[in-house]
Amino acid sequence: MSDWQDVREGLRAFALGLPEAHEDHPWGETVIKVNKKIFLFLGLDEQTEKWDPTFGVKLHSEAHGHALTVEGAAPSGYGLGKAGWVTVPFLSELPETDVLVDWVEESFRLIAPKRAVKELDLR
Repeated sequence: MSDWQDVREGLRAFALGLPEAHEDHPWGETVIKVNKKIFLFLGLDEQTEKWDPTFGVKLHSEAHGHALTVEGAAPSGYGLGKAGWVTVPFLSELPETDVLVDWVEESFRLIAPKRAVKELDLR
């Protein structure tokens, strides 16, 4: 397993540990949802000729600007970028894992119902 896959699996595991989170595979890609809404896009499990590994999160705080400083990061396509979604390449030099986990948690907090956020805050 390469380093990007380790980071990807770490983000996946963290996200699945959040209240009411579950994994789904629309379009053949991995996403993590809460209350039927995606809060983490993880893409395909393996790199392909046409796809480099990325992850997508919704950010609004200073984290949004920080995420966009990662080489190759960009507002997400399909109009999601206008709503604060950022796509970050796993193959770029990434911030520390703690920062990436914070981004996943922020995305969760922006998407999750209040009861799930409250449950997280009580942990």
